Amino acid sequence: MDKLPPVVSPETAAAAEVAVQFRSLVDNEDIGTIRQTQHLILGRLQDSNAVLTHFNEYSEQCFAEVSNDFASKARLLKSMKADLDHIFLKLRSMKSRLAATYPDAFPDGAMAKTMDQRPDLESLMD
Repeated sequence: MDKLPPVVSPETAAAAEVAVQFRSLVDNEDIGTIRQTQHLILGRLQDSNAVLTHFNEYSEQCFAEVSNDFASKARLLKSMKADLDHIFLKLRSMKSRLAATYPDAFPDGAMAKTMDQRPDLESLMD
């Protein structure tokens, strides 16, 4: 039995002709060089990705170690600020009571200067 040649549609023949024409435009050595360069770039990108992945894992580990310590220190600072605010409030009330009880002990205007000389730190944060 003789094999019949496969039936080729005009679209398939046209596509094959276009492919042959494209292949003739570019030299095979150039294609090989391009593939080699792409392979080299792929290797470098994979190495970079591995380094970045390792760095991210290390950073995550360091953050986990430091975050608990940071949170406890932040709570401690907030507590200290509340304590200091309470202390300064008491001192201000004591100063005003002293000024009311012994008005001659403080010259005019001296009490206003010494009432609270702390800077307003909360307004600086805005």
